[in-house]
Amino acid sequence: MGEFLQFVSLGLAAGAVYAVFASSLVGIYAATGIINFAQGSIALWAAYVVAALRHDGTFVLPIGSISLGSKANPTAMGLAVLLGVLSSTVIALLAHYLVFRPLRQAPVLGQVVASVGLMLFLQSLVMLRFDKNLIAKPILPTESVEFLDARINISDLIMAGVAIALTAIMWAYFKFTRFGVATRAGAEDEQAARLTGYSPDRLAAIVWALTGASSALVVVLGAPTIGLDATSYAFYVVPALAVALVGRLTSFGIACAAGLVLGSFQAVLIWLATKTWWPEWAQAGLGEAIPFVVVIVALFILGGRIPSRGSLDAVRMPAVYIPRMRPIPLVGAFGLAVAAILLTSGSWRFGVVTSIILTLIALSLVLLTGYLGQISLASMAFAGVAGFALSKLTIDWSVPFPFSILLSALIATSFGIVVGIPALRIRGAQLAVVTLAAALAIQGFVLNNPALTPFEGNLIEDASFLGIDLGVREGSNLTTVPFSIMVLVVVAILTFAVMRMMSGATGRAFLAVRSNERAAAAAGINVATTKLLGFAVSAFLAGVGGCLIGYSRGQISAASFTVVTGLVLLALTYVGGITSVTGAVIAGLVGPLGVGYVFLTDTLDLGEYYQLIAAAGLLIAAVLNPLGIAGGTRDAYERFVASRRGRDPDDTAPEPNPPTTRTPEVSNAG
Repeated sequence: MGEFLQFVSLGLAAGAVYAVFASSLVGIYAATGIINFAQGSIALWAAYVVAALRHDGTFVLPIGSISLGSKANPTAMGLAVLLGVLSSTVIALLAHYLVFRPLRQAPVLGQVVASVGLMLFLQSLVMLRFDKNLIAKPILPTESVEFLDARINISDLIMAGVAIALTAIMWAYFKFTRFGVATRAGAEDEQAARLTGYSPDRLAAIVWALTGASSALVVVLGAPTIGLDATSYAFYVVPALAVALVGRLTSFGIACAAGLVLGSFQAVLIWLATKTWWPEWAQAGLGEAIPFVVVIVALFILGGRIPSRGSLDAVRMPAVYIPRMRPIPLVGAFGLAVAAILLTSGSWRFGVVTSIILTLIALSLVLLTGYLGQISLASMAFAGVAGFALSKLTIDWSVPFPFSILLSALIATSFGIVVGIPALRIRGAQLAVVTLAAALAIQGFVLNNPALTPFEGNLIEDASFLGIDLGVREGSNLTTVPFSIMVLVVVAILTFAVMRMMSGATGRAFLAVRSNERAAAAAGINVATTKLLGFAVSAFLAGVGGCLIGYSRGQISAASFTVVTGLVLLALTYVGGITSVTGAVIAGLVGPLGVGYVFLTDTLDLGEYYQLIAAAGLLIAAVLNPLGIAGGTRDAYERFVASRRGRDPDDTAPEPNPPTTRTPEVSNAG
């Protein structure tokens, strides 16, 4: 009993962070209708600011710094905490005014990817601006007390109390204050709130400031116990979203209580993993899979009753351009890729091949998110599943190429179908939560589980076909021509098949479901089958991409398929144009380790700024050009052609899908 209580109390620190994050997410959703994936990254900045001030008195700003002390005389604790909390509060307000307010009437997809972009931007900014060896010095008391044979840290109890107090403050603001009541009223009917003299933007700004300060404070207090890690805090938003959804994104009390329980439960799982009777396969990563289970249960049971914020205008989803099967451009693009392979060598050829592979994974996002309207953040997780399956098939069972790729991709397809099942009930930002939770669960429980995939990596047997050696390396040659051509041929065949699908009856069914599920069902389209088909094909494409990544490395590890890499690729696909094949090509060219990355690293020596640049590009594109590069370029070209012909430019623009409103049944599809 004593050990059990000890681990229950040890989980209260992380549970307190979940609780406050979840309460903040509830508040922001009530004020704006946005699910903020960047909540953890906003608070993360405060933890590092305080750590730096307490280390040597340096007040780190996004650009530049101010010296407020030295190593011998660091900044006082109270002032350091105040500056850290204020910093995150300012960041939260800037996020509201510069990113989310301009996207107030944007499609759900635009809001989700902007939120993801902000998360990546702040995470990379923290990693660039702060010393990676910073340690958070204790702020709360370090003593412990005895209770039922368990030693319980006083700091953990204080963390739970702080979480409850901060949640109570947010609840009281919405319940009893004039501005809070107006914010809740605006969530039901924004037009009515405006007519009574309240500005929804100003009301939302108050909530952003309140939630930014609360999240920052709990992270600052918990950092000495939990530790400083930019990636962990950024993804704490996933368990926070899970418990917020338990409270239907409306109840502060349920979100807080569920957060504390989840933190303690994860700690108890760590304790159980030390028992001899506990299965070996469940000794690592199970805690990271629990939020996914919580999200599924919460959304399947409560998903139909999660409220949607009232909106002023109908939301029109990004226009889709049907791919045209023109032989000359297709052959020309294939020829350019062959020339790029033959005319490059070393890191540049490796970058070209990587870009070709990433184009295929980005195409899986175009098909599923751009065409079918199902927001997925798990593409790289599916690629990782296939990559690790490839290692088992080629090394343990000697399955030859290309059957090794086919079977591995089919395994990834099965994962895609399982993750896609919730899409039968939920959609939009809620589906994005599910897929992100699934990606983290796969990363933690499958890819990083030493019982399934050893940390030292997995070898992959070189491919060969009809006696031709397709190995990626030969002596000092980093990427051989036969291997590069093989990758190009595989990607070209699948791209052509996807274009045929998108331009045929299946593509029209996808677009119908994307536009209006009820209308699609009335037209005789099986919506459930269409959605699962989209997830299956998307996972298959990502799985083939994961296999090609595995062959290109020769040895594969979880580091090749991190959730961050997947989110960066989603961001770049959105920037390129999430609704077009050209957008996938652009994403491949500038994707991680692709041609753009090689150019930044080898030519400009800016490789360490890659994620920051990618995230900043996403934020700018989401606010200024929601169509993406491909869509914006095509739109400008057609307007130019129309003006030369003397017609109204708007007459030539393709008619996007019928406008939809943000209702639980329809709007969240895009």
